[in-house]
Amino acid sequence: MISAFIKSIRGSDADAAVHYLARMIEAGEDPRFIARRLIVHASEDVGLADPTALPAAVAAAQAVEFVGLPEARINLAQATIHLALAPKSNAVVKAIGAAAQDVRAGLAGPVPSHLRDASYPGSARLGHGRGYEYPHDYDEGVVAQQYAPDAVTGREYYQPTRHGAEARYADRSERIKAILARARNAEEPDAEEH
Repeated sequence: MISAFIKSIRGSDADAAVHYLARMIEAGEDPRFIARRLIVHASEDVGLADPTALPAAVAAAQAVEFVGLPEARINLAQATIHLALAPKSNAVVKAIGAAAQDVRAGLAGPVPSHLRDASYPGSARLGHGRGYEYPHDYDEGVVAQQYAPDAVTGREYYQPTRHGAEARYADRSERIKAILARARNAEEPDAEEH
């Protein structure tokens, strides 16, 4: 039942999803289990295509705790319909999966010195924080400096879709990547030096 429920939401069929929700509730399924699945689905299959999906799913889970059944079935149905009708994107789950795969493969490396904590005695002597540039001092709140360790600099884990609100994130992501690329290009030696 839970598989059919989630696949119906993923497939944007709100009526089928509400049908499976009703069957699970009438059969005595733990509503907390259903709520947990909605929370996972909100990020896994909707993601930033509708940034309100996760708060809606979390609110339904809280309603289950505060109100309980039978009334919380309405909250679960609201979240189910919201998620079913939302535009879909799995870019978030793909991003964390790709990053985790790199970490497991040993692509980590030390944190760049300018990003290290410089608030404790002796940190300056170690070079921590030296050269860090405060993003709020720059246009768009973005500064061309290296954030990722050398081993993964230039890796692009988040590949936004153009679905729903994620199109806005895709546009901003492209602008940010162009700014950050300037930092990488400034650090690369000229082709003539090779």
